[in-house]
Amino acid sequence: MKKIIFFDIDGTLISEDENAYLPESTLKAISLARKNGCYTYINTGRTICNIEKRIRDIGFDGYICGCGTYIEHQGENIFYHRTPGNVCRLIEDTMKKCGAIPVYEGNNALYYDEEFEKDEKIIMFMREFLRRGASFLKTGENPDFSFDKFIAWVGENTDKELFKSVVSEYYTMIDRGNGLFENVPEGFSKATGIYKILEILGIDINNAYAIGDSMNDLSMLQAVPNSIAMGQGTSVHKYVSYVTDDIYHDGIWNALKHFEII
Repeated sequence: MKKIIFFDIDGTLISEDENAYLPESTLKAISLARKNGCYTYINTGRTICNIEKRIRDIGFDGYICGCGTYIEHQGENIFYHRTPGNVCRLIEDTMKKCGAIPVYEGNNALYYDEEFEKDEKIIMFMREFLRRGASFLKTGENPDFSFDKFIAWVGENTDKELFKSVVSEYYTMIDRGNGLFENVPEGFSKATGIYKILEILGIDINNAYAIGDSMNDLSMLQAVPNSIAMGQGTSVHKYVSYVTDDIYHDGIWNALKHFEII
């Protein structure tokens, strides 16, 4: 029976610091796992347009993106949940009314409200998204834009009650800390993406492995019996079956060795 390994990107494949470090040992481990007959999949909160070339060049069998809203297998899109236009417009209107700072993550591009284009958080995200090769566009210049999920910062001047009352009706809200919320369509997660692809490929869940580092990986890590946390991902250590080393100390290589995948 084939095995399948699901990899988070940020904090797992690559470091989340300014180096965005992708270890050579990780590349070798994934290549060897595939040679040994394993499927390898990205499972990320990023939407598909935000997967940079160096990640694609690793040679994964498929991608679960946008926290389960998009699934690609061997170059073919096999599932896509599109958020209804009326919900997109409601969320956009709510963000303006409550004073949150959003970034809307679509399948083809990411969008920001030009009102905040000089905000340091937007500038930081713009720099990073453009480095990855993703399109980062203004909402005002794209009035019919749509998105699959979104992030938003709330602060002292945000109407938090309005924010949560509207968003929670349609989205699962993941508190990423420091006022940042990641918002995923209700009923979707990194776990639902795993279940779909296991069914499609006919793989028993006991042969599924997941590697992550943060609380937005929790549904993925709890979905499989073979769950692995990166060494620096202390927030999820208590939820997994194995804690490996951090990125800078060959965490993925050591984890796949531990489970005798390579």
